[in-house]
Amino acid sequence: MQRKLNLLMLLFSLIGGAVGFAVGEVILDNWGGDWPWIVVIGLYFGLLALFIGLSCLIAEMISPRLNGPSWKQRYMGTSWKLVVPATLVMIFVLGLGLEFAYEINAGGSKPVKDIALVIDNSGSMQQTDPDNGRYAAAKNMIDRMDSDNRVAVMAFNHETTLLQPFIKLKDQAAKDKVIREIDVLDATDGGTDINLALADTMKHIKDQGEGRGTMVVLLSDGFSEVDLNTALAPYKQKHIQVNTIGLSLVQAEGSRLLREIAQGTGGQYYDVQNANDLSVVFQKIYQDTGERTLLTKRTGPLEDSIVYLILRVAALALIGAGIGLALGLIFDNRYLARSFGVGGTVSGLLAGLMLEFGLTGEGWKDAMIRLLSCLVLAGVLALFTLVIPVKENGKLESGLQRPGSAGRSQTGFAGRPKNNSSRGF
Repeated sequence: MQRKLNLLMLLFSLIGGAVGFAVGEVILDNWGGDWPWIVVIGLYFGLLALFIGLSCLIAEMISPRLNGPSWKQRYMGTSWKLVVPATLVMIFVLGLGLEFAYEINAGGSKPVKDIALVIDNSGSMQQTDPDNGRYAAAKNMIDRMDSDNRVAVMAFNHETTLLQPFIKLKDQAAKDKVIREIDVLDATDGGTDINLALADTMKHIKDQGEGRGTMVVLLSDGFSEVDLNTALAPYKQKHIQVNTIGLSLVQAEGSRLLREIAQGTGGQYYDVQNANDLSVVFQKIYQDTGERTLLTKRTGPLEDSIVYLILRVAALALIGAGIGLALGLIFDNRYLARSFGVGGTVSGLLAGLMLEFGLTGEGWKDAMIRLLSCLVLAGVLALFTLVIPVKENGKLESGLQRPGSAGRSQTGFAGRPKNNSSRGF
């Protein structure tokens, strides 16, 4: 039993972590939100484990410092056969399960999946937003929504027009359909009836069923008389947030009304003076609906949750331990499995803390945090043979036991025959 280090494996493991990160980011950027998140996150971790495993195997093949020259001569072929099932498959399943658990909502609250856009189309908007920036912002928000989201669009003045009933944005064709409905909307000279808009929006929400979490985004530049107790009662009862946006408001009454609507339902009020800034506000509202994955910033009401902080860190520790055990399986060496397993747990804890406190919601910054986390997972794991001693997979005492053979392995997960001419499976 010795404490030793394969520097080539450390270097290759870091390279494997970087390559796994790059491939995982491609999947995250191109299919995150289009595919189920549990599949995307599972693939991300599975591919990361695969490239770390491949790199460590190549390094030990070139310089068999940890597992010994006997392993290279007799059992390396078996190790190559185990790479994919022990890393990609096993860690994919583990990551999928942990992401599923992480997405479960504490306290039975429902994640926001349905969003109703309620947009002022009264005559005054021709002065406050002559270029229809509010509709451009709404279309941009719709284009960014996940395939699991549903959206409804309502325009209002002294009456309410349902432009688009709730529709699932399963693909780009569905998004384009909603955008076309917005494009054909004509400007009007009507007044502003926010009370009626709230009532008609709630009626449509009830007509669509109540199985999914819903949020309302209401934009206006005016004021109308609203009985807040009556208008907001059904929203409070169903825990539906109304986020309000005041555009170029010059009346203090209008600002106060929209603020009270948001506060009364647990939403946020945004005061916007320039219509060109609406896209940023719409996108922020969407990002704060409560997105939660192991690899992205947690947003919404549970953003500062201690429970989900612990869950993320624990999940990364389990993934790190899984990668370490996978390497032990590849090399068929229980001592390496123990060393890499403990090292993987420690590296997973560190990576989880980096993700928890480093993610900001900004694309390139979050990508750098994920890169550092992947490198920590790969590097610390490979260093742990200096902490926990290991034993070579000796030619007389390792491998899987063949039928009829006697004895038990001293280093492998099962015994191999001590006859040098026998081969492992």
